[in-house]
Amino acid sequence: MPVESDIFETLRLELRRGSLILAVLGQLRGEHYGYTLRKALAEAGVEIEEGALYPMLRRLEAQGLLTSEWREEEKRNKRFYRLSAEGEAVLARLIDEWRGLNAAVDQILKGDA
Repeated sequence: MPVESDIFETLRLELRRGSLILAVLGQLRGEHYGYTLRKALAEAGVEIEEGALYPMLRRLEAQGLLTSEWREEEKRNKRFYRLSAEGEAVLARLIDEWRGLNAAVDQILKGDA
């Protein structure tokens, strides 16, 4: 049987997964390449490892939620990402869902429900 810290870590990771997707989509309302995206998220208090970020970006692009293009910047080729039109529509719906769920869970945790 896992110890308490293992259970907490497993549940913490599950809790973060969906939140990270929402944060990445929200941050990509403006254009970023991987490093600046990680930096902007970290500055907002959302840490994400490269090993999680880049597969997520590829998956979101494959789902049609992001667009990307390679450009040279500072003598290096970098892949810039931003929300697609479909991504903007999905993000708006996810924000509504997040706010409703967050308000409900907040009431439960306060003991109001």
